Amino acid sequence: MTTWTDFVTAAPHIAEIFTRRHSATGKLCLLATTRSDGYPRISPLEPRIFAGELLLVGMPGTTKFADLRRDPRFCLHTATVDSHVADGDAKLFGTVRHLPDPALHRAFAEEVFAEIGLDLRGETFDDFFAADITGASCVEVAGDHLDITIWRTGEPERVVRKH
Repeated sequence: MTTWTDFVTAAPHIAEIFTRRHSATGKLCLLATTRSDGYPRISPLEPRIFAGELLLVGMPGTTKFADLRRDPRFCLHTATVDSHVADGDAKLFGTVRHLPDPALHRAFAEEVFAEIGLDLRGETFDDFFAADITGASCVEVAGDHLDITIWRTGEPERVVRKH
């Protein structure tokens, strides 16, 4: 199991690119899940880094969370707003686990309210998922080449350069 805190230690460069892009787009990412018929689903999501975890929490009753309950595998991609990818982008792969901790849910709701004014205080979170990151990559364009940094659990980050 690789929590967000563990991931930042194991793959600091990719974590930095992810965090920068995540912040630059107002936390917007694209979440890939697997539908019940086996086809992929892409959904917008605003994941949050909280209490050492990357949390995939959102509007209750959505199909993306039904997908994750059935098949916990996911891919999370920072929203790309520049076709030249001048600021880089990042992808995280892994599985989710449900955190059914009411105290954690309350603290999370308090932070969301303090940060953006969205009042989730007193809400019950049926789907409160934390990411266990098993792989990641980021892309950066530099002059005449493209650097792809790749990480997998138990391995160091490595860079593949494309000209």
